[in-house]
Amino acid sequence: MQPLTERKWFYPLVYFLLIVLSIWPPYTEIAYDPRETQDVILNILMVSTIPYQAWGWVFHLATLGVIALAIWRPKIGGRAIAAYFGMNYLVIAALQTNAATEQYGFAVQTGALIASGLLGLLWLWVAWQDRLQLSWKEVPTWRWFLFPLALLVFWSPIGTQGSRVVFDFNPLYLFTSPDYGLAYCFMTPVFLFLLILAWPQVDGFAFRVTAFNGLLYGLYNLTHWFNPDLFVMGFMHLPLLILPLVALFLPKFSSQDGSSRA
Repeated sequence: MQPLTERKWFYPLVYFLLIVLSIWPPYTEIAYDPRETQDVILNILMVSTIPYQAWGWVFHLATLGVIALAIWRPKIGGRAIAAYFGMNYLVIAALQTNAATEQYGFAVQTGALIASGLLGLLWLWVAWQDRLQLSWKEVPTWRWFLFPLALLVFWSPIGTQGSRVVFDFNPLYLFTSPDYGLAYCFMTPVFLFLLILAWPQVDGFAFRVTAFNGLLYGLYNLTHWFNPDLFVMGFMHLPLLILPLVALFLPKFSSQDGSSRA
């Protein structure tokens, strides 16, 4: 019997559902004009993680910890990485997607909440099933050239000057930036980079779903390029655009690596 993931309609259906979630209207305590949807989302993102910014170092050290474990003990490291990032998605769903805003009252980015929660549960399942392994010696050389993109969002060297987002290349942000672990758009490229290194020893369904959902938000955030105050944020979202594209095309153009784990 043909596996569900190999049916022609399966991935188009999954991608369609992810698109629907990504454009699902936010919930707000105070009614808003649908044309203000992007402003509602920006208001949520601007304040949702402020109470937790002091914990930024935890996500940096935890990420480095599971990577170190994968290098030291590859057999269990992949499971640890899948479990950690699965839990990180649940944290993002709980903290980043809702906030008490000044203009709209309590607001929830409903689609992002559901998508991040489902991604978290999916990667916890991958960890439970042990469907992610890393073999550092067998990674094709070209994939390491994607490392600067992952490093950029892991570092998240940004700050604010009034309403304007600017670069702040404080080296301490490599370990303390509050944006990396609490923000979907900065955490996901780091995870995708690790998955690209691991391919094809990674669950194919989870890999594609994570990449496609990341690509959606990478495309949506292209709008930052047209706002002078948010131009830096547009640049910072390039990893969320490039790495998902690489991940989605990787299964088709890396036959030398073997078949995927569907």
